Amino acid sequence: MKFQLAVNLERMDDSADMQQVARHTIDMVQRAEQGGFSTVWAAEHHALEMTIAPNPFQILTWWAAETSHIRLGTAVATAAYWHPINLAGEAAFLDLISGGRLEFGIGSGAYQREFDRMRPGLKQSDAWQYMQEMLPVVRALWQGDVEHDGQFWQFPRSTSCPKPLQSDVPVWVAARSPITFDYALREKCNVMSWPLTRPFSEAELYKKQLDEAVQKADNGFRPTFAMMRHAAVYTNDKDRDEAISAIQGVLGQFENLFRNMDDVLNGFPKKVSLEDLEGREQYNPHMLEENLLFGSPDVVIEKLKRYQALGVDEFIFYASMGLEIGAQKRSLQLFCDEVIPAFQEG
Repeated sequence: MKFQLAVNLERMDDSADMQQVARHTIDMVQRAEQGGFSTVWAAEHHALEMTIAPNPFQILTWWAAETSHIRLGTAVATAAYWHPINLAGEAAFLDLISGGRLEFGIGSGAYQREFDRMRPGLKQSDAWQYMQEMLPVVRALWQGDVEHDGQFWQFPRSTSCPKPLQSDVPVWVAARSPITFDYALREKCNVMSWPLTRPFSEAELYKKQLDEAVQKADNGFRPTFAMMRHAAVYTNDKDRDEAISAIQGVLGQFENLFRNMDDVLNGFPKKVSLEDLEGREQYNPHMLEENLLFGSPDVVIEKLKRYQALGVDEFIFYASMGLEIGAQKRSLQLFCDEVIPAFQEG
């Protein structure tokens, strides 16, 4: 099993210094590279302090200059916010200047609030159509001249400038529904899935949908399957309690955005009460510790072995969860020092 890192520039309130947040993020990326992670992912979100990522390619270009070999991925570029020529060129330029380290992740987008601002009138539930039109066009632009007359974009003959350094850029699709799994396999894409805070049975459901999509596609392509979970590794009750408290705070903001429930002020989503939500049992401390990649190094190793047995090829360690900077670094370092060696050959 290989390991990937998802880390955001994040502020839970306006007391956090933005320069310190930026320094922390690059430190986490460098620790991951030194500790044996294969890939680091940058998101795309707009006007939200909890995920400061207006352009994932700009973030990855920054990280590329501060690293040497870790692969650099978009998780994910939101198709509806881009023009195909622009997206193809930005991605190809990153691949060029990083020495061929691009992992190109594309998706539909998460929050209706962002669509209301970035693509007014577009429902988040309809945005998958933009992704499905976008990806083949981007791949064609990477190869050379192409003209396009689609439902959402039209342009005369054009190409991507520059071209990617890699002859076959790895492409990833974020999938949770059967229609997206089917599309990913038809287009020969790798798949990343995120079970949120739900139990292991949710991961089993995604693997089932993946296997069914492989059978339907019947094209000889075997995707890399990655699973993402919020992660915290600790060795004492104090650090455990801090991690649980942090993730509950983030989830209060996330549920606001995910369910389009409440207001956002100066980029900070108001925290909704987890006690008032349907399915609130997912947010009690015991369930969070059980469902997420939380625990001592030994506990985390056993959880990862379960994912490995399920058929997960690469695990995405989601570090951003409102946890204090020092605690995030301790958690990641414990993972590098005591967890990753259990999955290395020899």
